[in-house]
Order: sequence, then structure tokens, then C-alpha cells
Amino acid sequence: MHRVFLMLTALVITFGLMAGPSLAAPAKDAKYYDSRGLAYFKKGQYDQAIADFTRAIGFNPRDAVAYHNRGFCYYKKGQFDKAIADYSQAIEISPDFSYAYASRGIAYIQKKDYDKAIDDYNMAIALKPDDATTYDRRGTAFFLKEDYDKAIADYRKAVELNPNLLLAINNLGYAYYAKGNLDNAIAEFDKAIKLNPRFLVAYNNRGLAYFEKKDYDKAIADYNKALKIDRGCFACYNKLGLVYYEKKDYDRAVTEYLAATKLYPDYTIAWNNLGLAYYQKKQYNKAIASFDKAINLDPAFANAYNNRGLAWYHSQEYDKARADFTKAIELNPHFAKAYNNRAHVYYQQKDFKKAEEDVRRAQNLQFSVDQDLVDNLRRLAAQNH
Repeated sequence: MHRVFLMLTALVITFGLMAGPSLAAPAKDAKYYDSRGLAYFKKGQYDQAIADFTRAIGFNPRDAVAYHNRGFCYYKKGQFDKAIADYSQAIEISPDFSYAYASRGIAYIQKKDYDKAIDDYNMAIALKPDDATTYDRRGTAFFLKEDYDKAIADYRKAVELNPNLLLAINNLGYAYYAKGNLDNAIAEFDKAIKLNPRFLVAYNNRGLAYFEKKDYDKAIADYNKALKIDRGCFACYNKLGLVYYEKKDYDRAVTEYLAATKLYPDYTIAWNNLGLAYYQKKQYNKAIASFDKAINLDPAFANAYNNRGLAWYHSQEYDKARADFTKAIELNPHFAKAYNNRAHVYYQQKDFKKAEEDVRRAQNLQFSVDQDLVDNLRRLAAQNH
């Protein structure tokens, strides 16, 4: 599964953007802490920023901006409930505070509460209908709900309002990609790259689109361009590995997957992919070692158990293969391939009844079971009758 390269941004409200009446003496202290809190925020010192915004609120409990900015600090710390509480307080104080609705929407997205996010973006748009960024964010909420048509409409509106909004152009391309409209996707990624030739995400996404079109050489070119921008892009190496794997260049696939895992040793998918490349090279011990890594990182990774089971099977370690296929099925009871593969193990172990049972389970899941296995089991059944 490919990673979704959507881009989300969040706002911090700077005080130069907020105009209002002159403040009395207590509020002067609030302004001081507001300003210092923002300075801490810009340095990434979120705890100190939170402390200062809290002091500002103590001096001026009606300081909606301080609540908003403290909420954003909580957001950056991954404390989304606290962020939402502060954004809500800012909205209660200032119901026309469009940025607070937009920021709360981002926090709801992180909590996967997409409907609430959309409600907040609707309010933000009603208050500020010419804000391209809010359309982009609402589009992302629709995208994550897999409502791609509405996502596309919002991204297009964002680009209409701001033709240079790079993130919206990229996201529009990815929405087209998700719908399978690869040519439109590529056209949008082209626009993003033209605006910023060093926009790594757009090269990655365009590479995905070329990969789906089976235009592997163009996909390779895009991933290599991304790597020129950032040699530390471990996902780029993994994607290159996928392309070379599809081209059946398993040696090169191994090289790319190894580069990915060297950069990011906890890269579960890359370890699994490396195992598959070794498997295709019939280097079963190396394949098993790679699948071991993937399973150690993610003990619930059903595909890795199934893949390791195949390597054990071809090493004629049938008990170990059966155990892995059984574990894969335990993790995913609808894993048709694992039933098919375990049926082969049972056949090799001459447990034909269990082999037949697994064949039926795989077929009930609409899997096309290996015909030779089906024919052999039918022949044996006929002989027994």
C-alpha cells in the first residue's frame, strides 16, 4: 500500500495580524506573555510557549488569540483533545474567529473525526469565503472519508482562489490518483513541480501515478529526482524497489530495499518487500530473515507471516510453513491466499481432508485455487471412493 502524500498545514496567529483597541495595564502583561509565547513557539519550545500563553490568559481571560495559540502548541505536541478544548474556548470568546474553526478542524482530522472537521471548515468558509487554504483542508477531510469527488471540488476551488497554492495542487493530483484518473493526476503533479522544482512530494506522487500506468522508467526517473532533493528519503528507495520488483530486476530491488532499511531500520514494509525480493531470487534463508524483521516490528502483520510461510514451504519446512499460514489466518480470517497456501502444505503432508477444507475456504472467499491442487485432490477422492 502506498503512503498518501497529502499535505496539511496549520496556522499560528501572529499578533501583528490582530488589530484591536489599546489595552489597559493588566492586558499589557498579557501582550508581553503572548509575544514571548509566540517566540518560544517559533523555536519549537512548546512547553515554555504553553506556560506563557497560560500566563497571558490569566491576565486576560478573554484573550481568544492566546487560547488559539496555546491550542496549536498542544496540537504540535500531539495532545489533540487539549488543542480542541482551547480552540473551542477561542471560538466561544470570539464566534467569528475563522482561524480557530480551521485549526480545530485540523485537530479533528488527526482524531479521524472527519465529519466534525468538515463542520468546522464549513464555518470557517462561511466566515472567510476567499480563504483558499481552508478549501484545501476541507478537501483533505473529504479525501480521508474517500469522498473523492467532493475533495476534488474543494481542491479545485482552492487552486481557483490561489493558483500558486502548491499544497492544493498536489492534493488535487492525489485525489485524481485515488480515483484512478492517472493522466489528470500527472498533469497536476506537473504543475506542482513547475511551481517548485524541488517539491519532493510531487515527484513521489507522480512516480506513483507512473507506476500505476506501468510506465516504470518514468517512475524510476521521478524517484531518482526525489532522491537528488533528499538522499535521506527512505520511502523513495522503497518505491524504487517496488518498481524494480515489477520489472523483475530482483537484484536491483534488493539494493533499493536494503538502502531503505539502512536509513530507517524500523521500516516494516521495506523489510517485507526485501523478503519478497529474496524469495523471488530463491534465497529463502535471507527471505526468512527479512520476514522475521518485519514480524518483530509488527507482530500483527498477516502478510509477512504468509510470505514467510511460502519461504518455509519452498525450503520444505512444512511444519513451520503451516504454522505461519495458520497465524496469518488467525490474524485475518478472510485471507484467502493463506488458506490456499496452507492447503498445499496439508497436501504435502498427505492430510488430504484438511487440504480439501482449506481449498473450499479459499474458494468461498472467491480465490482462484491452483487448479493442479484441485485436480489432484479430486483424483484422490475418487480413488478413495
